[in-house]
Amino acid sequence: MIQTLNIQLIHGIYAEDSWEITIEVPENYKLIDLSSIILDSIEFDDDHLFEFYISKLPRSKMRERFECDEEEITKISIGEIAEKLTGKSLFYLFDYGDSWLFKINKTRKKLFTPIKNIQYPQIIKQVGTKPEQYPDYDEY
Repeated sequence: MIQTLNIQLIHGIYAEDSWEITIEVPENYKLIDLSSIILDSIEFDDDHLFEFYISKLPRSKMRERFECDEEEITKISIGEIAEKLTGKSLFYLFDYGDSWLFKINKTRKKLFTPIKNIQYPQIIKQVGTKPEQYPDYDEY
């Protein structure tokens, strides 16, 4: 089945504009796959540590964490995570130094069977301007 997710950049040290995408992704994809999807869609290098966490707010102390060096990140599926999101959001923190923070929510669109001849995951909507991961540092 296909899950529809909205991914919004809510903090980034070099972000000058808002950016978000809506994607359709197989619910059996793992969190490690979701990390790659996000980084590919924003055109970032995969060269830093990261984590996912579930909480009500980005800075909530009560959170369920999934760190990049834990084996669980390669085993827990997007479908399993989606079941835990009632009243909460999934957050993706990439690069602890620059603190790129993304908020991930299920959309109201119901799960659906993959459509023949469609390559998943796929971006179905993009809004805003992608930030640069490593802009010219003289500008900041």
